[in-house]
Amino acid sequence: MHRQFKAVSAAVVLACGLSWSLPLSAANPPMTKRVDQVDDFHGTSVADPYRWLEDDVRVNPEVAAWVEAQNRHTFAFLEQIPERKTIAARLTKLWDFEKFGTPFKAGGRYYFYKNNGLQNQYVLYRQDSLDAPPQVLIDPNTWSDDGTVALAGTVFSDDGRYVTYGVQEAGSDWRIWKVLEIETGKVLDDELRWIKFNSPDWTPDGNGFFYARFPEPVEGAEFQNLNVNQKVYYHRLGQPQSDDVLVFHRPDEPEWGYSCSVSEDGRYLIITIHLGTDDRYRVYVKDLSEPYGMPVPVVDNFHQEYSFVGNDGPVLFFKTDLEAPLKRVIAVDLREVRNMPVDPESPPPHREIIPEQDTTMSDVALVGNAFIVDALRDARSQISLFDLRGKKVRDVELPGIGSASGFGGKRTDTETFYSFSSFATPPSNYRYDILTGESTLLQRAEVDCDPEAYEVKQVFYESNDGTKVPMFLAHKKGLKLDGSNPTLLYGYGGFNIALTPGFSISRLAWMEMGGVFVMANLRGGGEYGERWHKAGTKLNKQNVFDDFIAAAEWLIAEKYTQPSKLAIQGGSNGGLLVGACMTQRPELFGACLPAVGVMDMLRFHRFTAGRYWVDDYGSADNADEFAALFAYSPYHNAKSGTCYPPTLITTADTDDRVVPGHSFKFAAAIQEAQGCDNPILIRIETKAGHGAGKPTSKIIEELTDQWAFLVKTLGVTLPKGFGEQ
Repeated sequence: MHRQFKAVSAAVVLACGLSWSLPLSAANPPMTKRVDQVDDFHGTSVADPYRWLEDDVRVNPEVAAWVEAQNRHTFAFLEQIPERKTIAARLTKLWDFEKFGTPFKAGGRYYFYKNNGLQNQYVLYRQDSLDAPPQVLIDPNTWSDDGTVALAGTVFSDDGRYVTYGVQEAGSDWRIWKVLEIETGKVLDDELRWIKFNSPDWTPDGNGFFYARFPEPVEGAEFQNLNVNQKVYYHRLGQPQSDDVLVFHRPDEPEWGYSCSVSEDGRYLIITIHLGTDDRYRVYVKDLSEPYGMPVPVVDNFHQEYSFVGNDGPVLFFKTDLEAPLKRVIAVDLREVRNMPVDPESPPPHREIIPEQDTTMSDVALVGNAFIVDALRDARSQISLFDLRGKKVRDVELPGIGSASGFGGKRTDTETFYSFSSFATPPSNYRYDILTGESTLLQRAEVDCDPEAYEVKQVFYESNDGTKVPMFLAHKKGLKLDGSNPTLLYGYGGFNIALTPGFSISRLAWMEMGGVFVMANLRGGGEYGERWHKAGTKLNKQNVFDDFIAAAEWLIAEKYTQPSKLAIQGGSNGGLLVGACMTQRPELFGACLPAVGVMDMLRFHRFTAGRYWVDDYGSADNADEFAALFAYSPYHNAKSGTCYPPTLITTADTDDRVVPGHSFKFAAAIQEAQGCDNPILIRIETKAGHGAGKPTSKIIEELTDQWAFLVKTLGVTLPKGFGEQ
């Protein structure tokens, strides 16, 4: 009867467009037509009945109609939740405080980003000194009425005369780069297009900059075509982009991607070449004192990471995992490189500067003639200074267990800036004196909360194979371990990305609602170096899901919660995590929030940036990797008649990172397979992308709907006075 009603609903859609003539409930979503699409993968026939949902919503009117129907159904459910308005009001009030980005220095001036509270986009300010009155430099809130055009990166010329800045529209990864004359506020005619995953870098004379771009895509395919054939160019101010000089390109290697760095002394252009998302780089260097000189290889294989840190004349410093899984810093002398042939299978001649430590080295900056090393100790920030010979000078004293970021600058600086926050500690900005080691508080966010009302702790639990996995828990003090607490478990587990404890308004609101927030540091991430990362990739990807499932089981066994009160959440690769776990263990969870997830593991590499992810996932083009991918691919593992937990899938129509077809197909498959009355909903945002640049108003609206969904499906009773703080 349930399946028969679905068929009738689908017929009504086809006959009447979007004019629904039958009432819909959460248990009876608008159904999706199926097509007879079957592909052969190494002798295995795989059905793909919702292939048509891969089409761009702006191009295919049938997909647009499907999106509108799904949104109508989803919002009909969400709008019936009484607590939704209260949650929206509280989130809005919590969000309404001055937010400051980490200050930085460029071209002799100070800069910082600030949001007055509910502005859709952060505004960039300038100061001539730290105690001078700030002046607005760039305000992206003036670029659009709805806040969907964002400022997406800035790079300042060394002389402080110009800044080139990226413009991001509707959340797309594509950037348009423009140039502003700082003193006059004049926007120059220079405009560079078809740039993504790349920032320009100025030459020291301030006359132009190097950058990398892709070919202009075919009209209508901007948000789906594979990103290949990137090239490095030099742009001279005042010239049209069509006249830019080609600096480096390998037409025989269309999948190579490039980033450009000009050494601080202006002598060298460092071209870092990547093939995917793994930190495995080739490095070419062009001597800018030789106008007609070609870039020459310093590292000519993809065996290790070589992240450029800085230079001392012809000596280049790199962060690397060469014979050091937790990373170290080495020096490469270009004079030695020139005097010996490059062996593609061997590392360049080098000497060690900072040896591998017992922590994971995540970032290194060369500021004030000191290496500032940002490391992780059990996923918590640890900052240390080393001199140019590699001798440790001191640790930076941080306020507690949390995350520190910033520490940028030049070798000539004697100061740098950083920000610190934790789950219940709002962000604070500090000036750090490199000579004395003294931190001075500049700004502390004034949030409508009492950090002392919450507690944060770190635990270690065992995954199914005995691996110890760290996990952070945050909640109100005095929590009773009686198994009744609504709990939100968040994870990512991929691409060598480490999750660290940081402040979040949405998570604070969840804890105010009486919820427990949990963040698991799964294998596949970067918390413990390359071995931890590789333990969650390709044929080992199931380890990530096992770690997440084990975290859920630990929370239940320790009486924090129970399955009916436990929700899981993740975005992008974390959306895949949620999709895989809910299809593998549907009885374990009370609600699921997969966001912008990679859900079709057999075709992800055919769209936009998907080809880069083969490093982490593998490819269905390989027989062994196909078997592993097919075994957990969320879209392909929706089993008819299974009772799946209440699920709210979120995506956006202009997401050109993880194309929305992933979420569309997964939603259709789970809706069709659903064997009980639990709602399977999809919320599709318009004029929004993968997440970056999303305006404040849209962020609050989406979070409101997610938290309201959890209140409804987990049976959460809001504390007395919630929303009245």
